[in-house]
Amino acid sequence: MKNRKKLIDQVVVTANQMREIENRILAGGMPIAALMEKVSGLIARWIIQYISNFKQIGILVGPGHNGGDALVVARELYFRGYEVKVYSPFNKYKDLTAQHFQYVKSLGISCYSDIQEFSGCDIFLDGIFGFGLKTDIQNPIASVISTINQWFIPVISIDIPSGLHTDTGEVLGTAIRARYTLCLGLWKLGLLQEQALDYVGRTELIDFDIPEVDIQAVLGKMPEIQRITFPKALSILGSSGGIPSKCPSFSLFSRSLITHKYKEGSLLLICGSQRYAGAAILTALGARASGVGMLSIAVPESLKFLLISHLPEAIVIGCPETNTGVITKLVLPNNMDINKFDAIACGPGLTTEVNSVIYQVLESKIPLLMDADALNILAKILGLSLLINRQAPSILTPHLGEFRRLFINISEDRIASVQTAAKETGAIILLKGARTVISNSKGKTWVNPESTSALARGGSGDILTGLLGGLITKVAYYNISLEDMVTTAVWWHSQAAILAANERTELGVDGITLANYLTQVICK
Repeated sequence: MKNRKKLIDQVVVTANQMREIENRILAGGMPIAALMEKVSGLIARWIIQYISNFKQIGILVGPGHNGGDALVVARELYFRGYEVKVYSPFNKYKDLTAQHFQYVKSLGISCYSDIQEFSGCDIFLDGIFGFGLKTDIQNPIASVISTINQWFIPVISIDIPSGLHTDTGEVLGTAIRARYTLCLGLWKLGLLQEQALDYVGRTELIDFDIPEVDIQAVLGKMPEIQRITFPKALSILGSSGGIPSKCPSFSLFSRSLITHKYKEGSLLLICGSQRYAGAAILTALGARASGVGMLSIAVPESLKFLLISHLPEAIVIGCPETNTGVITKLVLPNNMDINKFDAIACGPGLTTEVNSVIYQVLESKIPLLMDADALNILAKILGLSLLINRQAPSILTPHLGEFRRLFINISEDRIASVQTAAKETGAIILLKGARTVISNSKGKTWVNPESTSALARGGSGDILTGLLGGLITKVAYYNISLEDMVTTAVWWHSQAAILAANERTELGVDGITLANYLTQVICK
């Protein structure tokens, strides 16, 4: 049962996959009427538990089973003493929905086809259209949705806000702007697409006990698309019993007492220029928070002592530079071999004048993380062929602008675009955003379901680069997959920002603050 709960939290489905799973449930003998009663009862209980101080609820009813769910909720709330009004302008309904509509009317619940009758409602329940909508919403329903959105009355949507494409999150003409979306059974892909975020509000999963066997029959044991979840991230960080209340008793990856710095990873950072010295500092602070055992930082010679003053424990390598303070060539001390590091992370603050440096790291035989200007050089000058031909793992961490420069032919479906890019390059692609997407060359994909606008600030990405760079040095020693380490870094980074924003407001989360909260987030 515990494993099923983990699976339900992680799994993301398309409309077709959800339809297949539901068909298996019904083919197994579950009456559709009983399933509707169960789901709607859970929705009604959620509304009663989490929505306070409402007296009158408007029930928006569509012609399909989503409308049937809404009608059952209307009945249950009516029996519990709430004032219920039903809106439906449709003349034809699916059979089961029509039966529930008839019963609702027989109870004396007010039913209207004029939306103006609902302006005094405290909340709405949106059951107009469920998953699987493919065509644009037309009038008069489009006008009704616009009116509801203009009223700013809180809306609770069943499964997905009416008007959103289930898979892409695209607005099909117009869509309900929900305060809450109660996703039924399994997480729908469209709810994790950035273009849907202005419409879905806070999302909650209504688990109606889909059998694990039916999920795996359709999706396999390892679903292609997953949410990054709290328990999964903690398991990678080495905490089997949850986050402890006292930080000193907890150490990342449950370190052995007899470990030493060379077992905790060796990272080479290549970052910074005179113009962007701060990027080097922030990247290094992110790496420090990862617990990396040995941190080496290659910067222009003129920045060497600045970096030492901030990170005295690091080995700071001063490199030849131009008159404008840009690295001209990566020159390591005689006792250092670039392929002896466990990983390289490069890009923040380099500028696009360091072509030879990027060429050098692309020829290395160890895991390589490329961000910021390293990606811009790859896109504008060197091309993707050098990346594709690398024998060692590569990780690219673009924001949307960098992603578009690297991969010109992308669609509005961010998740599909990242999957395509990863397959084309053989790299792990991490597309940063409000819903960061990670995909590997086999199409396996992860989406981070939580973030904060506090991260919309210069330096946030540099912190992630350092943190991720430090974590991937530990992959071999701790026998953790590279993909698991990447997803965990994304989760850790966003949770630190969320914690910092909660304690300091979103405006109070600068780069240094974010770096400090990386170590605090695992102590809360």
